[in-house]
Amino acid sequence: MRLNIFQKRPRITHEGAPAAILSAEQRLRRSVLSCLLWEDAFYEDGESIAERIYTLALEVEANRVASLAVEAREQMKLRHAPLILLCALIKAGGPLVAPTIERVVQRADELSELVATYWRDGKKPLSKQMKLGLARAFTKFDAYALAKYYRAGPVRLRDVLFLSHAKPKDEAQAELWKQLAAGTLAAPDTWEVALSGGASKAETFTRLLSERKLGYLAMLRNLRNMDQAGVDEDLVKAAILARRGADRVLPFRYIAAARAAPRFEPWLDQALSETILEQPVFTGRTIVLVDVSGSMDGRLSAKSDLTRMDAAATLAAIIPGEVRVFTFSNGVVEVPPRRGMAGVDAIIRSQSHGGTELGKAVTKINGIKHDRLIVITDEQSSDRVPQPVAKQAYMINVASYRNGVGYGGAWTHIDGFSENVLSYIREREQLVKGA
Repeated sequence: MRLNIFQKRPRITHEGAPAAILSAEQRLRRSVLSCLLWEDAFYEDGESIAERIYTLALEVEANRVASLAVEAREQMKLRHAPLILLCALIKAGGPLVAPTIERVVQRADELSELVATYWRDGKKPLSKQMKLGLARAFTKFDAYALAKYYRAGPVRLRDVLFLSHAKPKDEAQAELWKQLAAGTLAAPDTWEVALSGGASKAETFTRLLSERKLGYLAMLRNLRNMDQAGVDEDLVKAAILARRGADRVLPFRYIAAARAAPRFEPWLDQALSETILEQPVFTGRTIVLVDVSGSMDGRLSAKSDLTRMDAAATLAAIIPGEVRVFTFSNGVVEVPPRRGMAGVDAIIRSQSHGGTELGKAVTKINGIKHDRLIVITDEQSSDRVPQPVAKQAYMINVASYRNGVGYGGAWTHIDGFSENVLSYIREREQLVKGA
């Protein structure tokens, strides 16, 4: 028997189904757009996913990598995955580096995070384009933003300031940067600073809410603290429903907040449902098929109690229009097409979280009359997935695994768990209709 020969290995999912053969760019997209960088997934560890993203990004054209970094940050609301793309873009070099860094960096701490990510394998010189991009991005941030993220760590904001040789826009910014360099920035008016200084929780959150100084995500994460501290219910309710800054919050964050502070669930449900009202209704009949297999129980991050299933169920519960909802694991179960929190609960509790028989599920759905099929899954099927019969069929991938099944033929493949995947569906169908 000869051993010194190439053996062609079939491409399969982690569950064993035949997987699509993808281009480097397709593999990069599926690894990035549902990725909370460095976090372990059910089948793969965070380190291997991050390394795959970096390696693939070096194979893809620079303009594609730059566009993907912007999409991941602005459309999919990811913070760290775009940074590893920037590192690959920096290594490749070229004139796209500086403007892409300037656009992707939207929070002051991302300046130091980018340098720390770039130095993950040891310190090395910053390229001219990298310095230019950091310098331009630095000018975006005011005193509050710089003070809020002036933290101890291997790379600090003052380090980035010196490394990039940033030039201030005016005298006021020059003075601000002198304070940053000297470590004399005034403490920011945040809940963390106030509480660490001994202030009352109730007084702190009441004041910040009244003065509109508490960000929406920070508010969602602190609802339990507010409840325990006895903050006025009407004040909290008004802040939830106002949704100031909610455009940067992923839908599943509402689920986490409701589980942490059940008292506020009615208003969180209303706020989540606003995302449905903001979107035009899908025409025709839509079937949504949600993966509730065991692998979907994998946590989104080490510090989170939320799972891929929570993200998938939340997305399914905000799809507008005439909808029928089914879940699949070892079997296929229809659930009431409820919106918001009730829809999420119905999906998660619909059946036991076992195997991943996506092929059998699609076969069953193919026998039901519908115009549009939306599958939300991690694509790790154990059986071969047939082609859909729907006029429009979408496979929404909510994981970062190497291989997947929803490509080719009638499938339109989408990666990500932001509500913007629904906007993509709508825009695509409008283009097809107008063609």
